[in-house]
Amino acid sequence: MRSSRCAPSLIVSLALLAASPAAAQTPQPADSAALRQEIEQLRKDLDALKTQYDNRLAELEAKLAAAGAPAAPATPQAATPVPAPTLAPDVTTPTLGQPTPAAASNVFNPSTAVIGNFLGASGRNTVNPEPALQMPESEVSFQAAVDPYARADFFMAFGEEGVDLEEGFITFPTLPGGLLARVGKMRSAFGKVNTLHTHVLPWTDRPLVTANLLGDEEGITDAGMSVAKLIPNPWFFLEATGQVFRGDSEDVFQSSRRGDLSYVGHLRGYQDLNESTNIDLGASFAHGHNASGLDAEGVDVGRFTTNLFGVDATFRWKPLQRAIYRSFLGRSELVWSRRDQPGGLQRAFGWYLSGDYQFARRWFAGARYDRSDHADDASLLDSGQSLLLTFKPTEFSLVRGQYRRTRYGIGETANEFLFQFLFAIGAHGAHPF
Repeated sequence: MRSSRCAPSLIVSLALLAASPAAAQTPQPADSAALRQEIEQLRKDLDALKTQYDNRLAELEAKLAAAGAPAAPATPQAATPVPAPTLAPDVTTPTLGQPTPAAASNVFNPSTAVIGNFLGASGRNTVNPEPALQMPESEVSFQAAVDPYARADFFMAFGEEGVDLEEGFITFPTLPGGLLARVGKMRSAFGKVNTLHTHVLPWTDRPLVTANLLGDEEGITDAGMSVAKLIPNPWFFLEATGQVFRGDSEDVFQSSRRGDLSYVGHLRGYQDLNESTNIDLGASFAHGHNASGLDAEGVDVGRFTTNLFGVDATFRWKPLQRAIYRSFLGRSELVWSRRDQPGGLQRAFGWYLSGDYQFARRWFAGARYDRSDHADDASLLDSGQSLLLTFKPTEFSLVRGQYRRTRYGIGETANEFLFQFLFAIGAHGAHPF
């Protein structure tokens, strides 16, 4: 309460400061006596206010002490009693068993977003031609907390050929043992690009290794369960993920029996090299049955399987002082495929290397080199090179141009210019880092 008594002294100081301009002026002899009397009267009034304030403060302290409550500062004038408002729990200190305001705010109103992806193509490609103009995908997302222990994420893909559930899963982030679990349809944790939605890619297309070995646009996506856990250690961030899927993932895996499950494992390590630079490394494995042994009726008579091995690396540089003007993202993946089929084991290999440099606040330049065998015929080797330029006015839109040259294993060469318009509305959650 001693600090509260400094208020009268502060009032006196302010009054003296307010009177200082008049004192700074050179008074006339006839006015000196009147000025001194005015200042003296002001001091007496302030002393009277101080005495009144101290008396009321002492009276309040006595009442609080008699009631057994801790003393609290009071204002000089009594305030009209107002009912205490009901306060929401603090976001930083959530109550056990009760969702925080951030999580509970959209329980009955999920965060919704729509992302449009418009593509155009010019040039010549007789092997894999694309329409001159198309809207291949518009993603609609619904994301919200289910209860204090889980959240749900749904991503619907609206294309020119219909609607598909791209992903839809529930996440349990606080399981015993520090486990994080997901159940539903999801992209597998194999590699890096396979986990990303189309609108997050730094290119208008996916690398050749994704198209030839991992199922192209859809990638390894299936209904299943996933469990991840952080592995504590004193050196770097380390996470292990294990997944079990139904066994159907485009051209990669194909199940013909209930027990034909597919399995994916991923080990990820992350380390900050300095305040501006970090590196992300990963190793992946996937196993499942393929469709090479299916007869005309879809019965698997050969029981052939596919094993995939992958290594990925991501290098990021973003200086703190120039973060909105300069950055660099380098990425590479290597994938080995071992596919059993009636003609024998096919040992295919593919990889890509890409770099994207931000040279101005809204401008990015990039390059990518691709090289990949075909999973079902390893004697066919495709290779490609791309140059990219991206203009990103805000986080809600971008315009991208890409020159792509592809030499296919069958002997054809394609030269194309691709352009892309991406635009988003609504609140869209963050993607994996």
